[in-house]
Amino acid sequence: MSESNFDMSSEKCVPIKVDRVFDSCSDKDCLSDIQVTLECGELPECIRIVKSRCASVSDICINVEAIPFNKGFYSVDLTFTFDLEIIGYERACGTPTTFRGTAYITKNCILYGSESGVKTFFSDGTPSTGSTDECCNTVNLPRAVVSVVEPIVLETKIKECCVPHGEECSCRKTRSVVVTLGLFSVVELTRPVTIMVPTVDYTVPKRECCVENDSPCEIFEKLKFPSEEFSPLTIRDTLHDGDFTGHCGCDTCES
Repeated sequence: MSESNFDMSSEKCVPIKVDRVFDSCSDKDCLSDIQVTLECGELPECIRIVKSRCASVSDICINVEAIPFNKGFYSVDLTFTFDLEIIGYERACGTPTTFRGTAYITKNCILYGSESGVKTFFSDGTPSTGSTDECCNTVNLPRAVVSVVEPIVLETKIKECCVPHGEECSCRKTRSVVVTLGLFSVVELTRPVTIMVPTVDYTVPKRECCVENDSPCEIFEKLKFPSEEFSPLTIRDTLHDGDFTGHCGCDTCES
């Protein structure tokens, strides 16, 4: 509906409380040689080949801190926790052994999150926003929101790594599983704000919530035949706007 249909000063506008995104960034990270901590401890000596069955982001620890002498900007420190399922083989085409493990990576970004010196309290028991430090200054940090898709396992291999040993923090070499992950992420800094938005009157839906009285076969007859399921897509079909170059993506392969 056109904005010209609304008068911002009329009763058609109402105030609402929303989380406004003040700044955001997106990353495409290739995380190389991340050491995996196996639940079983060390990798058995008999295992010579490893592969990754699946990987997922199980947790993200987020820390937001104000940057001194640069008002309104904040450092966002992220620690990702990955859960992985590893398959190990004593020899090629042998019986696989499944291992579970955890890997960690950290990253940092600087974003603008504006400033606010207010404290907000809620009647429903929601924790208040904003706190007071030792100097009676109100500290109201923006909220960081991180969105990720499940990582892509690019490589899994066995590598000798150093692990802490003994009370003197000495290092000893041991066979460990390391992985290379591809990760897509979006980081946002938000604050609650009150904004005016145009509204329209609520109308009752006119479509009835009727139940189909047709027989199962009659319902099935109405379904479209899934022709696409019987015709796998080619590389030409998957490219957008007909941008087909005939090249497979490597230097030695051509159509």
